[in-house]
Amino acid sequence: MFQAFEAFIGLRYLRAKRRNHFISFISLTSIIGLALGIMVMITVLSVMNGFKKELTDRILGMASHATVMARSGDLQDWQDAEKRVQGQPGIVGAAPYIDGEGMLMKGKNVKGTLIRGVLPDEEVEVSDVANNIESGSLQDLVAGEFNIVLGADLARVLGVGVGDKVTLVAPKTNVTPAGVLPRLKQFNVVGLFRIGMYEFDSSLALIQMDDAAKLFRMDGVTGLRLKTDDIMRAPQISRSIVAQLPGEYWVVDWTQRHSNFFKALQTEKMVMFVILAMIIAVAAFNIVSTMVMVVTDKQTDIAVLRTLGASPRSIMRIFIIQGTVTGLIGMLSGLVGGVWLALNVETIVPAIEQLFQVQFLSPEVYYISELPSDLQWADVIWICSVAFVMNILATIYPALRAAKTQPVEALRYE
Repeated sequence: MFQAFEAFIGLRYLRAKRRNHFISFISLTSIIGLALGIMVMITVLSVMNGFKKELTDRILGMASHATVMARSGDLQDWQDAEKRVQGQPGIVGAAPYIDGEGMLMKGKNVKGTLIRGVLPDEEVEVSDVANNIESGSLQDLVAGEFNIVLGADLARVLGVGVGDKVTLVAPKTNVTPAGVLPRLKQFNVVGLFRIGMYEFDSSLALIQMDDAAKLFRMDGVTGLRLKTDDIMRAPQISRSIVAQLPGEYWVVDWTQRHSNFFKALQTEKMVMFVILAMIIAVAAFNIVSTMVMVVTDKQTDIAVLRTLGASPRSIMRIFIIQGTVTGLIGMLSGLVGGVWLALNVETIVPAIEQLFQVQFLSPEVYYISELPSDLQWADVIWICSVAFVMNILATIYPALRAAKTQPVEALRYE
């Protein structure tokens, strides 16, 4: 345990005026380096969390939290399954859908497309597409009228807008006296949506579910899309619900459909954490050099303390306290600065852009044109813990060197 005189002397060395101003300068740079390293780590990881949250919200704005499907073939009794699912805890919405593929044509423009048949009144319960309609309305998808809502980028490629007509080529075929011909159906464009994800905006088209059933010759639906009250618990909630349903069902949640994407984001965050931790490591090395010079400068003081009865362990503790407090000052400064910057980055960046008349993330190039931030205290705790451990390790060698000081050698020429 640390004794009172060890803490007193260690703190005294910290705040006393040194004869060697160079040591003071190196100590100051060590504190600043540690503070900057922690501040940068907190800010960068918060911005990465913000991008992840933004991308997750946009993906789940179109992709369901979970999907219930029949183990074999189409889901025939989907009305009964939907009623049972909607009454389960944790479920805030359920909607049937039909998935299919086809090609959309407008003149010479052709684009492969994912076709999704939906019920507009129920689709709003499981997706945000209705809130991201640029023109037209999702409610214009009326059974029998063969209307279609396109992603904005898909419409741009085809060169169409609201009010135009497109031809859908379905993979199903018609057998006629002239031979086997592909199924063609003309649709009226009644809406355009933009989610902000290229995956959806450039390749997804929505039609009314009854029209999709006729087009793809289906008696049932592909499955039920579910929305839960907590996306992080979606796997557990959906599996517990499917286990209670009568019949052969299976479920796929968002963590399975987009597992590679979210694993890549997590890996990127871990790599970035390691890279930025090197900044803290450099600051820790500066603390080592600073403490070594302090020990050299305090050789006489160490010798006097030894002659007064201080043990080598007490000398070691004195310099560990000094180095630790130096690191704590830098760590707390970086913590305050990093948290403040992470909480205000969404305000600071636009102010800088307006001041210098620049735009870091152009909406013409990037789907996310603003710099989001999501401060997570778990990351802050990890960063401060790593910084504190590195700081403690940085004080050990100088403190051991001070403990090995021989009073006779130190006082020989005094």
